[in-house]
Amino acid sequence: MSRVIAFCFLLLASVLGYLHIDSLPVWAPFASDYPVNNANQFEAASEVTGNVKPVKSLKPIQPVQPNLLIDWLPDTGAPSVHAASLIALKNGAVRAFWFAGSREGAPDVVINTSVFDPRASRWSAPTVVMDRVSAEKGLSRYIAKLGNPVPARIADGRMQLFFVTVSIGGWAGSSISSMISDDEGLTWDRPQRLISSPLINLSTLVKSPAMAFVDGRLGLPAYHEWIGRFGELLRIDASQVIDKRRMSSGRSAIQPVVFTDGPQVAKAFFRQTRPSSQPKQIPVSETKDAGRSWTVTKDLEIPNPNSALAALTLANGTRLMVLNNIEAARYRLVMVMREPSSPQWQVVQVLEDDASLLNDQHREFSYPYLISANGDDAHLAYTWNRAKIKHVYFPAAWFKHALSSMKEK
Repeated sequence: MSRVIAFCFLLLASVLGYLHIDSLPVWAPFASDYPVNNANQFEAASEVTGNVKPVKSLKPIQPVQPNLLIDWLPDTGAPSVHAASLIALKNGAVRAFWFAGSREGAPDVVINTSVFDPRASRWSAPTVVMDRVSAEKGLSRYIAKLGNPVPARIADGRMQLFFVTVSIGGWAGSSISSMISDDEGLTWDRPQRLISSPLINLSTLVKSPAMAFVDGRLGLPAYHEWIGRFGELLRIDASQVIDKRRMSSGRSAIQPVVFTDGPQVAKAFFRQTRPSSQPKQIPVSETKDAGRSWTVTKDLEIPNPNSALAALTLANGTRLMVLNNIEAARYRLVMVMREPSSPQWQVVQVLEDDASLLNDQHREFSYPYLISANGDDAHLAYTWNRAKIKHVYFPAAWFKHALSSMKEK
């Protein structure tokens, strides 16, 4: 009976939301962070010729030589940490956010932040951005737990931080809140809850970076875990959801990351949540009208063990993803790369691999997050066995060598 009631409420909310769409602002094209030239020209040609073969396996190329900077986000003393995210600052530094506490979902979980100084190659002392009590005061509602901080840069240059709050139940009862900083994350205004549904504003979570539209508004990839497990694109104006569009359906795909291929075209790659009998690969959806509508397409044939992935496009059009390329567990984490003129993803760095250990000794490496500070480099943060957050910096020379090695192969 409870499922029937829940379904009726969800159906009513969907109808109200659909009727509300006609009064929304005109949908704008995607904006591009970098002048990516023909980043998807091979895929576009393949749709016409039909000659592209699916990627059935990933073969590592030879190890690259330029050094990587590998370190850890500062220890806060909390036994459990998770869900790190990153944003480039105006002075060239990088600010990280992550949540920490006695365990995921515990009442003592807080959202921390720290700044990486690239000149000194050092992280600042961590500070608390938000805790449960502060969230309750700011949002004027009971908050049981916090999670998944995701920073973004809004059109006027200020920083916006989205994060998940839960008042009752598990993560399926989540909603998204946000707050804005005028000083690059040193201080924040009062948090506001995003209203993503006119009736039941529940089961909306965020994990992946936002993207920009040419009108200055943000597109925030989000997902649901109650009744259905699917992705949505929220169109955000300041702290208000002005539109949303379904990116997938059913119960099989969450936590979308998006590659834009021009003003109107983009592809979303998802963490799969399929039944055991279905393929453990990466679900894909695409849009050809700047996110107004999405169509499920063929899977990317790379293994996915119900785990999040990170995505990034460099200024030269090179595509990167960091993911667990195994069908079960999260004991192996790799970076894969694709040249602008090729459909082939290749493993360019094995970041972690516990395959040689016994099953009960496998550690978890998960929730990767990628950004670039200048378009040619990359900063990666990911959860290391739920006890630490590892940071890896890939300089521009590293990618130059990796691309050269790929071409030789």
